[in-house]
Amino acid sequence: MPHANTALLTALAMLAFAGNSLLCRLALKGTTIDAGTFTLARVAAAAAVLWLIVMARRQAARPGAGAMALGGNWVSALALFCYAAAFSFAYERLSAGTGALLLFAAVQATMTGYGLYNGEPMRAQQWVGLALALTGLVWLMLPSVATPPLASSLLMIAAGIAWGVYSLRGKRAADPVETTAGNFVRAVPMALALGAAIQAQRSLDAPGLAYAVVSGAITSGLGYVIWYAAVPRLRAATAATVQLSVPVIAAAGGIALLGEALTLRLALSAAAVLGGIALVILGKRAERA
Repeated sequence: MPHANTALLTALAMLAFAGNSLLCRLALKGTTIDAGTFTLARVAAAAAVLWLIVMARRQAARPGAGAMALGGNWVSALALFCYAAAFSFAYERLSAGTGALLLFAAVQATMTGYGLYNGEPMRAQQWVGLALALTGLVWLMLPSVATPPLASSLLMIAAGIAWGVYSLRGKRAADPVETTAGNFVRAVPMALALGAAIQAQRSLDAPGLAYAVVSGAITSGLGYVIWYAAVPRLRAATAATVQLSVPVIAAAGGIALLGEALTLRLALSAAAVLGGIALVILGKRAERA
């Protein structure tokens, strides 16, 4: 794959990941759809698109082949569902940029913590980066007029932990697209159960449903396929580092499309968190070299 194509696919994937935050916030802020219904529509749309992609690939490889079992498993599907549900409910009150920052930081903290638990060594540069990132998060959460809502912030952190667990479980997947498709399909009944549990609070309108379907089918389903096409051509440190752009893109989109304000507190916290994570990632790269 030429470098230009890899760069294009990577950029599209980062836009898709940031787009999930923007679409969810846009739906929950600007329409009457509720978080549970948004979650169900997003998960179902992603499952449908990924299932169609997997079936098309199988037919291309083996014309006339019947449907076969999808990859994935129920534990990973539960982690995926917990991420999607907590993500949606958190965005009822968080701005796009703050939510993406909390999500991304929680994902990286979960994966780094797992590495520490399993005895992976940490260089001095990485410890400095970890301390800097934690300082940025603590400062963001300290009480002030600019503090994001605590319950929503904790939900987004939970979403990041769930996504980190899902990512760790899927690290060795032989076919990430098939595995993701299988996990999304398994997550559909969980999303249906959530919808049934909050039936009295359910609300739906056409624009909100459209945002949820686009989030599921395009920025989730197709976004993951694009990312999995690009990531084999990227160094591990590059793949991790480039994701630092997602909260920045989400914050910029929130300002441009949703009229959200960029506070000095959020900007400095983001710089500390993302800079700290970059030090951890680059330290791992130096260690491998």
